[in-house]
Amino acid sequence: MNHTDPDERWLGAIVHGAFFLLLGSSFVRFLSRDQGGAHTGPVVALFAFFLLLYVLGHPLAPPPRPGLPPTRRHLFWLGSVTAVWVVLLAVTPSATWCVMPLLFAGLHALPARIAVPSAAVLTALVVLCEIRVAEGPINPNMVVAPPAVAAVATAVLVHLQRQGARQRLLIEDLVRTRRELAATERRAGVLAERQRLSAEIHDTLAQGLSSQRMLLQAAERVWGTDPRAAREHARAAAEITSHSLAEARRFVHDLAPADLTERSLAQALEELARRENGPGLSVEFRLDGAPGPLPERVAAALVRIAQGALANVREHAAATRAALTLTWLDDQVSLDIADNGRGFETGGPRRPRPTSPRGHGLPAMRIRARQAGGTLTVESTPGEGTVVSVAVPLVVKEPAL
Repeated sequence: MNHTDPDERWLGAIVHGAFFLLLGSSFVRFLSRDQGGAHTGPVVALFAFFLLLYVLGHPLAPPPRPGLPPTRRHLFWLGSVTAVWVVLLAVTPSATWCVMPLLFAGLHALPARIAVPSAAVLTALVVLCEIRVAEGPINPNMVVAPPAVAAVATAVLVHLQRQGARQRLLIEDLVRTRRELAATERRAGVLAERQRLSAEIHDTLAQGLSSQRMLLQAAERVWGTDPRAAREHARAAAEITSHSLAEARRFVHDLAPADLTERSLAQALEELARRENGPGLSVEFRLDGAPGPLPERVAAALVRIAQGALANVREHAAATRAALTLTWLDDQVSLDIADNGRGFETGGPRRPRPTSPRGHGLPAMRIRARQAGGTLTVESTPGEGTVVSVAVPLVVKEPAL
């Protein structure tokens, strides 16, 4: 029996107790009714050996755990103790009912195809012994009772054995399902983290590198004709490099955007517009309404969405003007990024341009808006520009009564 299971320990204690009780009563009956002269000593020794073999068998040849086949050592012990009981039964009928614990041990350890015939043989021996010692007419209960009791015990134990096997299969299926679910969750977590890293790189490092490239290209074009303008372009590129480095460090440490370190959301967006304002693209910031407190994660999401939208404007829209408009209402805060670029069809899937290796700006912005509890919409018409709008509801607290 599995000694780690409280129910198994409880059942084993009852079986052992029943065996000792039946063995004790059989021995007392032998001493009071069946003893006879020279045979008394050997029979007492056989009782003692039977008891010793039973007691030593459990620590030396323990039964198998549920669902596992019995070991050879346990089968040898079971056969030995049964053989001793048969010999004891032959010399003294008083040992008849000591078979019940052995019957349970055999059914518990052996497969049903072996345990059931073994139980039938042991029951037949009990019936024959009862008939042999009967005095007078044979009592029908001597013939019917042992098989009936053995049949009930066999049916119950086989049923429990099969039910235990089914439960083990269910538990194995449950454990396997939990492992598969854990693996699926890990894969989903890895995918979500990759998506987050992709969005962070798109909105920070990629945008900074794109702006630096455009500024350096502009500086190269006017290097010979207008050195002062070239130096201004190079200085702006160096400033963007410093800002991108700060963003990269904060990105590694999973911190808020660098623009929000010592600024409010409106100030961060204004600084972003100032930084993106350069050759070929004029960016302005507008504020409508009175700014209020906003959770850091929402402010960070709005800044990242603005960065991603402006990166798309600079690389894809061929726009000359763009505007960031932050609108603060009683129940929501919204951010609009509008440009006067080439626009595109919003009715179907947008095809990425062959010259652009990046095509996940809008999906990343939608994910950020959803994670912040808001929604993102895109309005665009070919030749008339694009407007990206994100709206995040504000939590309005009821006034205290």
